[in-house]
Amino acid sequence: MAACVLFRSFSFNFSTVWPLLTRSPLLSTLRPAPKAYYGRTLASSSRLSAALKFTDKHEWVRVEDNGTGTVGISNFAQEALGDVVYCGLPEVGTQLAQQDEFGALESVKAASELYSPLTGEVVEVNTLLADNPGLVNKSCYKDGWLMKMTIAKPAELDALMDEAAYERYIHSIED
Repeated sequence: MAACVLFRSFSFNFSTVWPLLTRSPLLSTLRPAPKAYYGRTLASSSRLSAALKFTDKHEWVRVEDNGTGTVGISNFAQEALGDVVYCGLPEVGTQLAQQDEFGALESVKAASELYSPLTGEVVEVNTLLADNPGLVNKSCYKDGWLMKMTIAKPAELDALMDEAAYERYIHSIED
């Protein structure tokens, strides 16, 4: 019990706790696991990613309860860009076809165009990004979303990748 409490209280920094844990008679037989591959991942919570669909250009869309789609960029994309310093987003009311360019993100390393994952009309843009574009880096699946749009052709969602397919896609382009 004491070991569990100790582990929980120091779980943020396991390396400082390990020597203490291995002195415990119950845990002395534990050995660290071999290092696993810790490549890029989506780093999204299951609640948020359950309905995410991804494009091969690293945009995602989440269908909300009201039928609109919230659009953003993936964790892979924001890591590749680095610190985002500017977000160019479309005007509300802009009509977009699937794969239409709708804006751009600029970072200290590069600039990247944004492409619409679906056909529809822009109904809202994330105005917080004008003053704080770094939200894209800090919370790309939650607070760092880019725009919300209507979904004119729901069948287009079927052509997008789910989280597992997107993970496989990322690994295939990294190899």
